[in-house]
Amino acid sequence: MRRVFTFISVLLLVQIAAFAQLPSVIVGTSNGGKIDTAKLLDGKTPLVISFWSVTCKPCIQELDAINEALEDWQEEADFKVIAVSTDDTRFSSKAKALAEGHGWDGFTVVYDVNSDFKRAMNVVNTPQVFIISPEGKTVYSHTGYNPGSEEEILAKLKELKAE
Repeated sequence: MRRVFTFISVLLLVQIAAFAQLPSVIVGTSNGGKIDTAKLLDGKTPLVISFWSVTCKPCIQELDAINEALEDWQEEADFKVIAVSTDDTRFSSKAKALAEGHGWDGFTVVYDVNSDFKRAMNVVNTPQVFIISPEGKTVYSHTGYNPGSEEEILAKLKELKAE
């Protein structure tokens, strides 16, 4: 009986986490400004939020793969990509240069130099990707990257479009 109760409790916590709202945190922008992460939502468009850092090769590979497929994907589903650099102030200029150098022009790149957004989203390891519904609910999440696994993101975005 105790195992059943524990299992049900864990299941409920997972479900609650799956429908958590996008937190409101102030992060930096590419032009040196600030933005509230909750303002990234427009009520119509899902967000793909990818946490990355300059020292994380799989992060950069995944964002490059998404960037390469972005135009084709957006023909199949409407969404925005938010690339969240988790680099602290020592590496933020390198992060900005990396994002520009990789041509992530189709992304909104933000800088979480104090890790406030990272903590609010319970990100432990990078790369960590979330899909946030237009209403601000987390509907998908994965950690790590293997080439080709970005197709899971497109599949989930198509599911959201169909709903």
